[in-house]
Amino acid sequence: MAKVVIENVTKKFEDVIAVKNVSLEIKDTEFLVLVGPSGCGKTTLLRTIAGLEEVTDGKIYIGDRLINDVHPKDRNIAMVFQNYALYPHMTVYDNMAFGLKLRGTPKKDIDRRVEETAEILELKNLLQRLPKQLSGGQRQRVALGRAIVRQPAVFLMDEPLSNLDAKLRVQMRAELKKIHARLKTTIIYVTHDQVEAMTLGDRIAVVLNGEVQQADSPMKVYEKPLNRFVAGFIGSPPMNFVKGTIEKKGDGLKFVSTDFQLKIYPAVNDIMSSYLGKELTMGIRPADIYDEAQAKWMKENEKDSITAKVDFRELMGDEIYLYLKVSGTSLVAKVGSYINTVPGDNFNVTVDLRKVHFFDFDSQKVIV
Repeated sequence: MAKVVIENVTKKFEDVIAVKNVSLEIKDTEFLVLVGPSGCGKTTLLRTIAGLEEVTDGKIYIGDRLINDVHPKDRNIAMVFQNYALYPHMTVYDNMAFGLKLRGTPKKDIDRRVEETAEILELKNLLQRLPKQLSGGQRQRVALGRAIVRQPAVFLMDEPLSNLDAKLRVQMRAELKKIHARLKTTIIYVTHDQVEAMTLGDRIAVVLNGEVQQADSPMKVYEKPLNRFVAGFIGSPPMNFVKGTIEKKGDGLKFVSTDFQLKIYPAVNDIMSSYLGKELTMGIRPADIYDEAQAKWMKENEKDSITAKVDFRELMGDEIYLYLKVSGTSLVAKVGSYINTVPGDNFNVTVDLRKVHFFDFDSQKVIV
């Protein structure tokens, strides 16, 4: 196993910069997830590590070895793709063993590695089947098995679960976590699905326009986003954003938008006082907007209320996503399923002021 160090890596395709001056260190045995929207550069970055794309500028190390000019087959990595890429005429055993055979691995070692890997992936009773006789989840496990038997220093995974249905994806996420814990190997995983990123990664690196916006633990990225893009991309439903200004009201400060006002949490008054009269963006997650009964435990200086009108609702089982209108402003609140409202109802919600974020309007960077 090995750490991976990416130093100031840039990848250009003619005039298009796909990856822009990215620096990351992936620790030995760490599970790092590269997450971002389609076209953000995350797969290109993964392909530069694999050697499938040549780096325009910068350096990539696996362990202490500079690999910029090392052929992909000599980088001691294994890649798992979105489309499985199994040989249709080969059995599960032969698919898993194929790479080892090409490297001249002794038959006894091949049998041992395939058997051990099949045990881990629960494929032992499927080794003589062809890919067409397998379910989507089983095929994905075979693709994983083909990578695992090689015992590489680093696993690179490019959206390996995106072809599976929702239930299978949840199951395979759990399997991947178990496999990682058992193998104690370094994994770099690409996905556009922020739920996948949050559940799988020891750390997640959020990518936009070829640049890493933030790299940290999932909860740190969720609770302390560094800019508006990260705040809006991570979390489901997405964070609510409202434009407004900071104004002095009596002894305190308030966020004032076109359609409502919110008190500023006293602990951040000193920071926010430097933004008096300036336009900025307020952000609050749906999970931090409560119905009034839920918020009774909060102190008075930790909360403020807004009267809204119910636009529509989504029942999610044990909770409801309420889509609200405050005049022309839209908000989403995540509330308990016991809330009995219908479109058109007036509904009072309570905002947890401690969880409100503010972003500079021009730079989009977080203020608090």
